[in-house]
Amino acid sequence: MPADLVMKAMNVVHRALIRVAPRRFGHEALGMPVLELTTTGRLSGRPRSVMLTSPVRDGDAIVVVASRGGDDRHPDWLLNLRAEPNVEVALRNGPRRPMTAHVAGAAERERLWKEITALHPRYAAYQRRTSREIPVVLLRLAGS
Repeated sequence: MPADLVMKAMNVVHRALIRVAPRRFGHEALGMPVLELTTTGRLSGRPRSVMLTSPVRDGDAIVVVASRGGDDRHPDWLLNLRAEPNVEVALRNGPRRPMTAHVAGAAERERLWKEITALHPRYAAYQRRTSREIPVVLLRLAGS
């Protein structure tokens, strides 16, 4: 599985591509829109940002998957939003918008997982690599 340093380096490179050519690069990856998720560090209390893909939408919710490439550990951003569900999301280099994160329950996850893996089989491969159930997270505008 990717080391923490590799994951962090990929995020730095992705942000750099968006800054260098904001209209041409970095807003889509593997056929999915890319977003920047900012959580509050559960230990530090400081803002922590990560670039993620969104494989599907669910009504007004943006859906992200806490796969970490099939690693046996949850990504830090998931642990952060579980501790503090108020997050910020930026799409296509737009402004950060306050949102609320919600980890899908069993029935909701099952419904979304079928859709996600039908469109993006890579996620099914990630699930086969790990014994943990990979969480699905819904991001909605704060107050909605």
